[in-house]
Amino acid sequence: MTIIKSRKILLTILLAFVGINVAGYLGAYQLTHYRQLEENKLGFPRPEQTRLPKDLNLNYVTNRIEISDRQWLETWLIEPPAINSKGTVIMFHGKGSTKSALIDSAKAFHNLGYRTLLVDFQGGGGSSGSTTTIGVKESQDVVAAFNYANDRYSEPITLYGISMGGAAILRAISKDDLSPDAIILELPFARLTSAAKSRLQRSNVPAFPLAELFVFWGGVQHGFNGFAHNPVDYARQVNCPTLILYGEADVTVNKVEVEELFNNIPSRKKLVEFSGAKHELLVKAKPQLWKDSVVNFLN
Repeated sequence: MTIIKSRKILLTILLAFVGINVAGYLGAYQLTHYRQLEENKLGFPRPEQTRLPKDLNLNYVTNRIEISDRQWLETWLIEPPAINSKGTVIMFHGKGSTKSALIDSAKAFHNLGYRTLLVDFQGGGGSSGSTTTIGVKESQDVVAAFNYANDRYSEPITLYGISMGGAAILRAISKDDLSPDAIILELPFARLTSAAKSRLQRSNVPAFPLAELFVFWGGVQHGFNGFAHNPVDYARQVNCPTLILYGEADVTVNKVEVEELFNNIPSRKKLVEFSGAKHELLVKAKPQLWKDSVVNFLN
């Protein structure tokens, strides 16, 4: 092989390496940054509220949890129908969503006699910010919301999270020694890399090596190690009763990984499979099964 040919091969390899990393960097930026609708830049549209609790005949109060001068969480507080609450449920949504997505679940908790606090993670809804870290920095929002409720209410506090919300809860327990009375995880993912692969596969994009590059560059952009963001590992630090709900037909969350996450939890736990349900709000997919599972668990 001549020197010129060798140089051409090396140059081709180098260009391919640079090109795929540029794609990985831009893809990670797109997935973790939000933009206003009128803005012409990378990022998905910033998640906004699509409805209000009053749409389900729920009375609510909008509050802010101040984190700093430029950071805050917007919440909706829905008091229970009876004078005495059975407890407080703090609710956290999934990626690309807002607390609007939690209203149906909040209605169900309300009917069961619980106070609910619906929280917008920073990056969307009424909260500050315009980025998401798929549960890493959101775990600090979980801590802030828990402390806010814990200072105000004497009843037991349950943390409820959907998908990314569940990851943030588990990270807060593992990294910040958070001690809720119970947690309910709906549609939880086990590893950030697996979640990235699922998202790419749903878009008919080759998962390898783009998923790994998205995780790497996303971590670089936001200052964390994406390969270490694994709720399946955080689960080992859970020390409160845990209920996991997942859809049997969910192509986003791998059943084997959900079971692995479940098995890693050392405390009292329950796993409920919703046959035929996909990556969707399970209280709407199978309301009676959801209600029975939650009631049996919280009782």
